[in-house]
Amino acid sequence: MQTVLWQQPAPLVHHFGATRRRRGSFTSHLQRSGTAESGLSCRSRAGVSPPGACGRSDLQPEASTSGRNVWQSTQSSRHPIFTSNRTQTAAASASADASTDAASGLPEIPLPNLPVRGKGLGSLALRSIFGTILGLIGAVVITAGGWLFTGAVCLVAYQATQEFFGFVTCKGIAEGQSPPSPIVSALTTAMCLGLSIWTHITHGRATAALAVASFAVLAVHVSLTEKPTTAQLASAVFGLFYCGYLPSFWVKLRLLSAPAVHSHVVHDWPVLFGGLSHWTVGLVATFMAVACVIAADTGAYFCGRSFGRTQLTRISPKKTVEGAVGGLICSIATAVGFWQVLAWPVSLGASISLGTLVFFASLFGDLIESVMKRDAGLKDASNLIPGHGGLLDRFDSYLFTGAIVYFVIKFVMPFFGL
Repeated sequence: MQTVLWQQPAPLVHHFGATRRRRGSFTSHLQRSGTAESGLSCRSRAGVSPPGACGRSDLQPEASTSGRNVWQSTQSSRHPIFTSNRTQTAAASASADASTDAASGLPEIPLPNLPVRGKGLGSLALRSIFGTILGLIGAVVITAGGWLFTGAVCLVAYQATQEFFGFVTCKGIAEGQSPPSPIVSALTTAMCLGLSIWTHITHGRATAALAVASFAVLAVHVSLTEKPTTAQLASAVFGLFYCGYLPSFWVKLRLLSAPAVHSHVVHDWPVLFGGLSHWTVGLVATFMAVACVIAADTGAYFCGRSFGRTQLTRISPKKTVEGAVGGLICSIATAVGFWQVLAWPVSLGASISLGTLVFFASLFGDLIESVMKRDAGLKDASNLIPGHGGLLDRFDSYLFTGAIVYFVIKFVMPFFGL
């Protein structure tokens, strides 16, 4: 009788141990974390902890795809865990569960596959929705022109300045240097806004204003900084040029007042919305430049996603030669479409040239901003626009485009009689 009572608890204890392991007990899991038996490891700020180092109170559970708990530090949980690490951890946990279930005879309960955030159709749909909203707002603003258009350019310049100083003050760029003082940052922002406003008031005369604004920013910077460096002065002037002077060219482009009334579509434009006098070269050229940038970005994205095999540049590893070719074709096709519908520019060759120039301006504008993000150690300039990132992430392709299109229309086309 004593033998029966002594031998019966053995399978009960084994079964109870297996049950406790399947429930993910805190004590048993911490004892096994980081061992070869479980295949799991403890995550901490320094990476993977050695066996037995998981008995810390600041560890929090993370649900894995196999039903087990993966423990990580609350400090490191603020940062995203890469998908590859999650997949490896889940695979190791799944193998441990399989061996446990086989030993205990307990059935395995399948769990649904959860989608990874930021990938798949959800991210593309979010990007498309907010891109469409921005496009509709932009169409209304471009059509209205005047102070409404200038005000929109000023908003872009303001946010671009904030994100640019975010780059400059990041550790990757500002290491070993003192950040610009709040007075210098505020003055640079005011000067960037003032360049677009001054361009609208003077109908396109902003070159001298850039020189005056640069002098003011540099003088204040030298006065308030104990030991200014050449890099600090150069970054201040570049910020003024990049975030203030380049956007002002869109104001210059929209102010071009030469009539563009060769199309039959324009002749039927209602008088309530301005009639024929509303259709100027500035309106048509602005619409065409924006449409070509959108077409180039869209064509490059889908062609690169479908056919991309050859990397274009190491600055932006996701860009491919096939995507660039697709973007170029879409940009040229859009420019030719404007020529067919609105009869501007006056020749097919001019429309192809403009479409090509807009593509290269948008491509290198994107790459220039990618260089700044890489040096700053950032993925996006900010999270202002869902699905797109920061304003510079969305409008980097437009910054140089306005200046190049304005230069071609104002100086190149008249030289060739176009």
